[in-house]
Amino acid sequence: MNENEKKNQGLQIELTPDVAQGEYANFAIITHSSSDFIIDFARVLPGLPKANVKSRVILAPEHAKRLLGALQENIMRYEHEFGPIKIPNGQQEPRTIAPFNVGGGGEA
Repeated sequence: MNENEKKNQGLQIELTPDVAQGEYANFAIITHSSSDFIIDFARVLPGLPKANVKSRVILAPEHAKRLLGALQENIMRYEHEFGPIKIPNGQQEPRTIAPFNVGGGGEA
């Protein structure tokens, strides 16, 4: 066990009820500068011309790379348990989630 793992064993994380509910996002915009990565999580809804940013996360480059590694590891675990996550390629492949027609009219 390295020093960082020893230090993190005692870390307690508090999750307040309002944060625990989370925010649904189906769109992300990632930008960066020389010192930061900025990820804006947004929600695109049918019939609305704008995507509302629901959360912004600002990371140091080292933390962004750690996040990438953690996501890769968790996706591997997910796919091992539930099967491959398919990303549709074009109009011919079935989607796992309903696509939104951004800028189009909504239907009930």
